Amino acid sequence: MLLQVSYNDKEITRKIDTELGKPFTIRERFKMGGIGSPKLILNETSIQISNLMNLDNNRNVCNIELRPKGIIVGFRSRLNSYALIIPYYKLVLYKGKAEEYSIYKDNYFFKFEARANDKSVHNFMKKLMEAKNAATPDRLEDL
Repeated sequence: MLLQVSYNDKEITRKIDTELGKPFTIRERFKMGGIGSPKLILNETSIQISNLMNLDNNRNVCNIELRPKGIIVGFRSRLNSYALIIPYYKLVLYKGKAEEYSIYKDNYFFKFEARANDKSVHNFMKKLMEAKNAATPDRLEDL
């Protein structure tokens, strides 16, 4: 679900909290070593997101916030802030070319740079994969 989050709207906050769980507490954030990604430089996005980002001439960047049941991918266009809400069960991660990661949810996607010397990006993606694996039940147990 792609939402405009420029203003503090209780209904949008409720939707996000219902879908992804409440934000982590300060204690949990310290224990995890942070829940936010560094600035991620976008190489390519899905058409819906690309149409929003092409409205201005700024460099296309995004960031990711971890939640107990999913992630929020945030980006800006003009003076508006947008968030793509992705529950872990719909999140698909790819390590594409040598210097690129991809995040997919249904028909939305983000592809962003991850150079070899960008240790913070690689460490965050490792943390994201671990969080997804911990939150997603093992399907073999269901068989």
